[in-house]
Amino acid sequence: MSGLLSSVATPEEKRVAFRKGLASGVIQQLPGAFSPLVAKSVERAGFEGVYISGAVISADLGLPDIGLTTLSEVTERGRQIARATELPALIDADTGFGEPMSAARTVSFLEDAGLAGLHLEDQVNPKRCGHLDGKAVVPTDVMVQRIRAAVDARRDNNFVICARTDARGVESLGAAIQRAKAYRDAGADLIFTEALADESEFAAFRAAVDVPLLANMTEFGKSKLIPAKRLQDIGFNAVIYPVTTLRLAMFAAEQGLVEIRESGTQEALLDQMQHRSELYERLNYQRYNDFDQSLFNFQLEAGA
Repeated sequence: MSGLLSSVATPEEKRVAFRKGLASGVIQQLPGAFSPLVAKSVERAGFEGVYISGAVISADLGLPDIGLTTLSEVTERGRQIARATELPALIDADTGFGEPMSAARTVSFLEDAGLAGLHLEDQVNPKRCGHLDGKAVVPTDVMVQRIRAAVDARRDNNFVICARTDARGVESLGAAIQRAKAYRDAGADLIFTEALADESEFAAFRAAVDVPLLANMTEFGKSKLIPAKRLQDIGFNAVIYPVTTLRLAMFAAEQGLVEIRESGTQEALLDQMQHRSELYERLNYQRYNDFDQSLFNFQLEAGA
């Protein structure tokens, strides 16, 4: 039964693995997963971790990324994804769903849900997508309070508290660097450098801040897409691809729906689909069947 209904690795073991990965000198690539099944595919592809994007959770619920999702919705999606994979999962916790005490409560919820870490951002609540204009950030001391509350609330010291700063797009690169230093001093284990423009800005951030750094390589945003190897050479410790799998899936689904509507059949789409046998293999159907058979292999004696 091990590894069927949940991962073999415990949440504590995944957190240790995430910590080791961040300190390894090898950049940790974390593609976004919008479902447990996608998380299984991320693991199968050989990545180091899974990322759970708040923007993707919002989009999957048919909502814009403007702080409408709740702590319970995010926690449950995170729980479902984390238990489905052996990889550590980092989750987007927006601004902590309220004041510093709410950020503390968020940590306890997500720690209990089996996540390896979360990130909190310094935007004003309600927030918006980090690659849109018109953002606003809270004063540095307010974000420091969020981080300190989060750090104080965790029970497993290996649970990673990541601080995201959106100050590059609101104030300046220099202001973002100064905020990152303050967030590090407040106890953040990892700094998420949102919406940097190009390699020179990533390099400047790395040179100025002595703490593990996370890059966001989202499509169609303000950051130039930089290969993972180049980010590793610059000195970044982790990189996320938050919306990539959702965009790939939605493009394919919408193209397929057009084909079915126009032709009346999916015949032309078959070679673009995951085969039933491949899906069953991802889901370990045979192991479930073997387990089921092992439970029901007895016979009742006559008259029993």
